[in-house]
Amino acid sequence: MVIIPAIDLKDGQCVRLRQGLMEDTTVFSDNPTEMAGRWIGQGAKRLHLVDLNGAFEGKPVNASSVTSITKAFPDIPIQIGGGIRNMEIADAYVEAGISYLIIGTMAVTNPEFVSDLCREFPDKVIVGLDANNGLVATEGWVNQTDLHVVDLSKKFEQYGVTSIIYTDIARDGMMQGVNVEATANLAKQTSIPIIASGGITSIDDISNLLSQSHHGISGAITGRAIYEGTLNFSQAQQLCEN
Repeated sequence: MVIIPAIDLKDGQCVRLRQGLMEDTTVFSDNPTEMAGRWIGQGAKRLHLVDLNGAFEGKPVNASSVTSITKAFPDIPIQIGGGIRNMEIADAYVEAGISYLIIGTMAVTNPEFVSDLCREFPDKVIVGLDANNGLVATEGWVNQTDLHVVDLSKKFEQYGVTSIIYTDIARDGMMQGVNVEATANLAKQTSIPIIASGGITSIDDISNLLSQSHHGISGAITGRAIYEGTLNFSQAQQLCEN
């Protein structure tokens, strides 16, 4: 299991939201590339980028910040989500050095887009599923569907998706602890590796996820906890490596 630091981009800054609300923003840095270097310096093996503006507008808005990071750290796998709504955008990101494309809303509203991406960019497609009480939400969590996260995950097994990022909306950015039970349950019911996201607060959350990692939990994305200091990133990464 690998610990993946999150760099959420809004208006060129590194920020965190509470429960996906754009109006509830905490700014942590005006220099996302410098922030990326900070986590890589502490042992990060992979980075998780989100174009928050892009997620709401349906097109890349912080592409210059993303490109700056990929150019500065060409040997680090970087995954990006937010606003990838067509093949041209996906191609531009891959050309810019992105290792993994994260598809969220489009995976729910247009699953064939994911299928097409997997054919065009093998081993580079991740599906991000955000759920509240097991039901998937889209459009930056504005719209809740009646689709269950487990059912939707099984649909992507045949497409060649490399992993699924599972976010518990109720806990994201709230520092309440990760929903280990729901994450492990999803991992048990699909053959696709699951990356946990949302609510990770302390080293105990990492330990609890590790105890269930044999079910198929391959990573954990952490944001607010490492920025506010309730989780020591180096310690968490070392725990996983050991």
